[in-house]
Amino acid sequence: MRVNKHGILTLELNRIYYSNMKLSQFNFNLPSKLIAEYPAERRDESRLMVVNRAEGTISHHIFRDILDFFDDGDCFILNNTKVFPARLYGQKEKTGARIEVFLLRELNAEMKLWDVLVDPARKIRVGNKLYFNDENGAEILVAEVVDNTTSRGRTIRFLYDGSDAEFKAHLDKLGHTPLPKYINRPAEDLDKERYQTIYASEVGAVAAPTAGLHMSPEVMKRLEIKGINFATLTLHVGLGTFRSIEVEDLSKHKMDAEYFKIDQPTCDLVNQTIQGGRKRCAVGTTSMRSIESAVSANELLKPAEGWTNKFIFPPYNFSIANSMITNFHLPKSSLAIMVCAFGGYDLIMEAYHEAIKEEYRFFSYGDAMLII
Repeated sequence: MRVNKHGILTLELNRIYYSNMKLSQFNFNLPSKLIAEYPAERRDESRLMVVNRAEGTISHHIFRDILDFFDDGDCFILNNTKVFPARLYGQKEKTGARIEVFLLRELNAEMKLWDVLVDPARKIRVGNKLYFNDENGAEILVAEVVDNTTSRGRTIRFLYDGSDAEFKAHLDKLGHTPLPKYINRPAEDLDKERYQTIYASEVGAVAAPTAGLHMSPEVMKRLEIKGINFATLTLHVGLGTFRSIEVEDLSKHKMDAEYFKIDQPTCDLVNQTIQGGRKRCAVGTTSMRSIESAVSANELLKPAEGWTNKFIFPPYNFSIANSMITNFHLPKSSLAIMVCAFGGYDLIMEAYHEAIKEEYRFFSYGDAMLII
């Protein structure tokens, strides 16, 4: 191991070993019972595993103990994206077949064009109309399929002449919280609040930045009182984050692009923390991917806005954050692979096997890991 000029541990001594890593090395046996179906009763009562890279140790805590690992002048980097109710259920014209429409992103606000996924896709062709009714059966919106994009992907145009505000209000009314398919239940009222961080403000995500779900108002206030600063950025999480990796050679995997934005005040705060030699904690893989997509030539954070498809896998030298909060991810996922790149493959895989033995809760509503 070595430490770069910002105090971040890197894996230089193991570069030859890591450069030959394959997807299969990130596989492990995860019992389905450990995938959390519901969040903890309170956000900050999730369990917290702390992985210390310098000491090679693993310890067990409750999330609210996070305060014990940070001090005055440290900085948390938060993703303030807000999940919108992206899952709609409609009916196909003539047959009345029930169709799930998952809104991915708005392509043209004026024309009300959206990039979507449909299920079952085999029933949906260009020219078909889809009808969306409220719980009383009253027709609210109609959409027309205008293009095929992938096997499940379609472009649809909503046939609505009202204002944009009225249209978005209808989508909010008709839409359901887009819980990942790995959570094997329909969305409920509690998910409207709990599948959202308490600091979410910028609408555009179809999946939550789940590491931030553990942050409660009480924990954030206590961190603030202790002198910890908060820097915010935006990355609108898409379904590509959860897309399976189909290639054994990690260098050949292509991530779906996601929109992100980092402004100058955030850069100033993070860079001041770097130059002061304090801890910078990326809250979640989305925050980490954003900041690593905006590194200046002198290894500082620079303002950026656009689309990133950055895929981080070992070996990788991180430039901005020197600690990280993350959830426990699924085997062979891009998220678990990134965490191994940051924490070190051997130590993180040991931590995952420990988590399974100790029955930590995995995935979006599961427990948390702090890597320092």
